[in-house]
Amino acid sequence: MALPLDEPAADSLRALRLIAGAALVALAALCLAWELWLAPLRPGGSLVALKALPLALPLAGVLAGRRYTYQWSSLLILAYFAEGATRAWAEHGVSRTLALAEVALSLAFFAAAVSYARLTRAGA
Repeated sequence: MALPLDEPAADSLRALRLIAGAALVALAALCLAWELWLAPLRPGGSLVALKALPLALPLAGVLAGRRYTYQWSSLLILAYFAEGATRAWAEHGVSRTLALAEVALSLAFFAAAVSYARLTRAGA
């Protein structure tokens, strides 16, 4: 059952949904572009591009504003943060820049998802 929200809270939730959705789509696009064209592990691309597939799982729930999706996807996104942090440390050049972008997008999604889940909890 949805709780009635005052206008500022509704605006905040809309903004958080927009940030989370945009970060998720941008992260999926980054993962594909990185591993297929920009700086693939092997020339011509590699199957590592499949790492973008799990990001499609929460997309519908995030765009629909399902609290449970925000909760579990905030855990999923930590794997992308860890990969980005590891590759930012180990890689050089374009790969390091892409890894830092992955870290930034995963942090943006995580912050938006946790904030959304907190604002929509029962009794809040």
